[in-house]
Amino acid sequence: MHGHWLLVRLLRTFPDASFAKAARDALKQSLTAENLKTEAAYLRGEGRASFERPYGLAWLLQLCAELREWDDPQAREMLANLKPLQEAAVERLTTWLPKLSHPIRIGEHNQTAFALGLILAYARGKTDEQLAKLAADSARRFYLTDKNCPLAYEPSGEDFLSPCLGEADVIRRVLTHAEFAKWLTQFLPQIPRTATADWLPVVISPDPSDPKLAHLDGLNLSRAWMLEGMLSSLPADPRRSALASAAEMHRRAGLAAVTGEHYEGGHWLGSFAVYLTTQRGIEK
Repeated sequence: MHGHWLLVRLLRTFPDASFAKAARDALKQSLTAENLKTEAAYLRGEGRASFERPYGLAWLLQLCAELREWDDPQAREMLANLKPLQEAAVERLTTWLPKLSHPIRIGEHNQTAFALGLILAYARGKTDEQLAKLAADSARRFYLTDKNCPLAYEPSGEDFLSPCLGEADVIRRVLTHAEFAKWLTQFLPQIPRTATADWLPVVISPDPSDPKLAHLDGLNLSRAWMLEGMLSSLPADPRRSALASAAEMHRRAGLAAVTGEHYEGGHWLGSFAVYLTTQRGIEK
């Protein structure tokens, strides 16, 4: 789903690019009514309650949000085609979140914080008040009382999402600026008040051709957009310089790794790079 989102995001951003026709043709071939009805039936199949939950489902909703915001005839057709799958995904998430007793704090696909951010963006844009409330309430229930996140324990060897920064990035979406600033002081007291990036070193993949070890290249990209998201909720704060320095350092390192040399990273790093560079995560 993130690959389809990537094509739509690029088409919206660069409608006259040289790749536009090929991208449109690929989307037209993939996002047909017949294909998506089949996908929805598969998702609803017996024994698949946890299939692609929450990562794939959240990216599906992000794709729907992107199409909904794009004033284009093909986008409207694809969004209509996606309706059965979209409804199945929302049903899965609204059934699951109330039952989830604890957040999932890992740095890979199952992370709750990242998924909640995408779900919130979708629900608020669609004015789905019920889903937006569920996602926001879940974020508060899981994270609002957290303190002293062990940032020094990150990253794990296969992370592509930061557990600590991911949590901060979703909490800033459900609090006022003043509330978030206060919460962040308790949650990440490690953030300095000087213009330095040393408090959060970039990571280097030891083998970009390994499908799991390549995750660390994506961690730089996701850290960068999470830091930028945090900055967007701290308009006047002594920690801004440190956050901005770390964000820029991670941005440079992450984008340098988007080469397409290895399929293991090439099939997903582009989506992360575009999510970062087009500031999708901090759009209002």
